Amino acid sequence: MIEFARNVRLWFAPEQVRNEGSTPDYRFSLANERTFLAWLRTALALIGGGFAVDQFLPDLRWAWRVGLALALLGAGVLCSLRAVNHWVRCERAMRRGEDLPTSRFPAVLGLVVAVVAVAMVVVVLVGWAG
Repeated sequence: MIEFARNVRLWFAPEQVRNEGSTPDYRFSLANERTFLAWLRTALALIGGGFAVDQFLPDLRWAWRVGLALALLGAGVLCSLRAVNHWVRCERAMRRGEDLPTSRFPAVLGLVVAVVAVAMVVVVLVGWAG
């Protein structure tokens, strides 16, 4: 938990990351940044999907609509926060010459999206009139 708190501080002071280790090949830092941006695009897509479910499916039962929308919105929020934390962790590991950090988050995110997709299939097949 202390490591996470330190990483959160680094989110807002990325220049402090430079104080650790040595400067990696710029290609690796730029690849890390592209990965960060890909996670942000995924977060924006999930958030957009959450709003789309809420706004464009008014005939869907309220509980279904809100549940699906909140699941997508929550996944988007977690994805955006994870993007920043992962960027900092990877940048620090590269500077220290350590292995890149691993994470279960991609698997968890994939499962959340799959569960929401299955719920949407059920809604389509069973009908959504409230």
